[in-house]
Amino acid sequence: MQALFYDIADYIIRNLRKDETALLSFEGERSEFVRFNHAKVRQAGSVAQHDLGLDLVRGRRHAETSFALSGEAASDRARVDAVLADLRGRLEFLPEDPHLLYATEVHSTERVGTDELAPAEEAAAAVLAEADGRDAVGIYAQGPIYRGFANSLGQRNWFSTHTFNLEWCFYLRDDKAVKSDYAGFRWDRAELKSRMTQAAGQLALLDRPPMTIPPGKYRVYLAPNAVVEIASILNWGGFGLKDHKAKISSLVRMTEGEATMNRAITMRENTREGIAPNFDQVGFVKPDAVVLIENGRFKQHLVSPRSAKEYNVPANGAPVYEACTSFDMSAGDIPAVEVLSRLDTGLYINNLWYLNYSDRPACRITGMTRFATFWVEKGQFAAPLNVMRFDESIYRMLGTNLIGLTQERTMSLSSETYGGRQVASNRVPGALVEEFALTL
Repeated sequence: MQALFYDIADYIIRNLRKDETALLSFEGERSEFVRFNHAKVRQAGSVAQHDLGLDLVRGRRHAETSFALSGEAASDRARVDAVLADLRGRLEFLPEDPHLLYATEVHSTERVGTDELAPAEEAAAAVLAEADGRDAVGIYAQGPIYRGFANSLGQRNWFSTHTFNLEWCFYLRDDKAVKSDYAGFRWDRAELKSRMTQAAGQLALLDRPPMTIPPGKYRVYLAPNAVVEIASILNWGGFGLKDHKAKISSLVRMTEGEATMNRAITMRENTREGIAPNFDQVGFVKPDAVVLIENGRFKQHLVSPRSAKEYNVPANGAPVYEACTSFDMSAGDIPAVEVLSRLDTGLYINNLWYLNYSDRPACRITGMTRFATFWVEKGQFAAPLNVMRFDESIYRMLGTNLIGLTQERTMSLSSETYGGRQVASNRVPGALVEEFALTL
């Protein structure tokens, strides 16, 4: 796919006029999908697609579009000719863009991932074998993902990675199920077995009579999947410079010195260890990491090129929506094997659901527990809990009421496939929290 992209980029650049600059971006994948239901393969298929983004710049005016490439040179070149004519026509009527900024210094890079994936048939067979006749439902996706950038100034950037992502539920009955996932770069049957064994153990616990507890404040353990949900809503307008300048960020109190988190909290955009490319769609190369929160205090914003132009500060590789694509939260000092004993009595929460801000300026969120949530007494699972709603400030959860984070962290990859598999990841620990507010 690299040759496909560079060939069409060269063709476009040869056909530019002297006063035009082209910014080209590429997204591609060759993916295999398997859907499971009742521990049987219900659907299997593959997708190969490649899309080109073209931003045509003339002075301070620019027009952009994207379209699919067929891989057949004559057809793709004919499409390019038509697209260039259309964009040139649009440029005549567009105003100048005061916040247009793109890389003008050539910084070419290449990062080619290693393929350590198992054949999809082998992975699917392992899933069915480890499910061991349980009612398993889920989806498995794997294969290479490609990203590229080129411009008419001579810059070329290429990125490829090979990943897999399995999301599944062991279903018991009614609303009782255990939701789990396994994702990464290298397929490991032993790791799959370990995760399915853990899920099967929790499924057995769900067969006990469920408990209902009154609203109140409880000691809780938030498993990594629950922490990912909290991180995801925090990533929605929490770190971007534009939102902070507009005073609509959920973390604006931190940047104004009115609030902090626990010193154990360090969050970063960790491009070097994630699965996202190290360049953006206008040619800026991203730093290996951007420290967002360090030891509980706000450190840096995510700055897109447009915000950089507007506020006269350096860009640091953030996309236009200024959110993390490789979110990373530092580990703590609690061994995973000690979680139950340190929790002692309280809630073990595997998943949170339907999160939203209940008070954005206060960084307060609400949501529901879901799937396998358990009541724990004296360090032992006692009973599954019925669904409850929480309403809690992140400044309390990850601040004053944080007891600690686990030493172990879980890497999860985005399972979004709308329009294509995404290159986004989260690596987070579990969190032990006291005085967690359950409202109904």
